[in-house]
Amino acid sequence: MVRNMALTTVTTKGQVTIPKSIRDMLNIKSGDKLEIVIQNDEAIIRPVSKSINDVFGILNQGTQRKVRVEEMDKAIKRRFKKISK
Repeated sequence: MVRNMALTTVTTKGQVTIPKSIRDMLNIKSGDKLEIVIQNDEAIIRPVSKSINDVFGILNQGTQRKVRVEEMDKAIKRRFKKISK
């Protein structure tokens, strides 16, 4: 099903301009990454939806206590001492 369609032209450098109506509909901003998927001789272009905050949320479950850099350095030194023995 086609929800919205727009026509654009490929430049001699292989670049295309995504029409504003499409950028607005997909919330595409300058600097955003897009992925292009080829499927049955058609190109599907879609924004990459994962932001660094989304990925960080996977790693940080809120259960870890905050530590200072000095504490991390001490823990690393202790660990290396155990490994080198």
